[in-house]
Amino acid sequence: MNQQLKLFFTALSFYSRLSGPAYIHQDNAHNLPDSIRYLPVVGWIIGLLTAAVFMGATYLFGEAVAILLAMVASILLTGAFHEDGFADVCDGFGGGWAKEKILTIMKDSRLGTYGVVGLILLLGLKFAALLQLFTETFIAANMLTITGLFIVAHALSRFAAITLVFNHNYARIEESKASGAVVKGKLINLIIAGIFTLIPLVGLTVYLAQPLLLLTVIPVLLFSFYLGAYFKKWIGGYTGDCLGAVQQLTEVTVYLSYILIWKFI
Repeated sequence: MNQQLKLFFTALSFYSRLSGPAYIHQDNAHNLPDSIRYLPVVGWIIGLLTAAVFMGATYLFGEAVAILLAMVASILLTGAFHEDGFADVCDGFGGGWAKEKILTIMKDSRLGTYGVVGLILLLGLKFAALLQLFTETFIAANMLTITGLFIVAHALSRFAAITLVFNHNYARIEESKASGAVVKGKLINLIIAGIFTLIPLVGLTVYLAQPLLLLTVIPVLLFSFYLGAYFKKWIGGYTGDCLGAVQQLTEVTVYLSYILIWKFI
């Protein structure tokens, strides 16, 4: 159990701004490959805290402001880790036409036009989807429903990113500062991560008695497989930035899927 706690806190500290006991941070690089099994659980925590901010802000300011504050909370909790990766992917694939050029641009810490435009459109789409979701689709949503929706979105989108690690090779492993985080590792890690992803989705489905919610998995995984194939075509695999982009894009996909599914319920 102590080793599992180490793996969990390693994932929490690496993939968010949250932290655990001090001893966890001492020589924890060797735990990174196996800690990926707890990435969806990190999504649970981010989703739970984001939902709490949303519900508190809704009571004080209304849905629109609450959605913005919830988005801010999500970004602060992760240190814009995934958004930064998405922006770098936009710059790299927008400005480069060969593997070396794409990787060079993505490695540049400066934000370019493609990254800025991509972030604006992504955050705008996320805001619009959440606004429609909570003002039109889920007008009478209660606390448990709202919390479940956020947790599922954050867990499922992180699992989508994990699938790239197991389906593709890292594009520049020799240059990685944290190569342990991108090692394929054991299949059991993918299975455990999948279980942690399904727990909140199945729980929300049962609570709402709406089996169609399980269909949310389909567009998310299809989109992640497409993105993985796209990255492989251009750079021969993926980078950490690509994982961040997949998380952000599939999180929005989850919100859009909620809206579409509820039209048929």
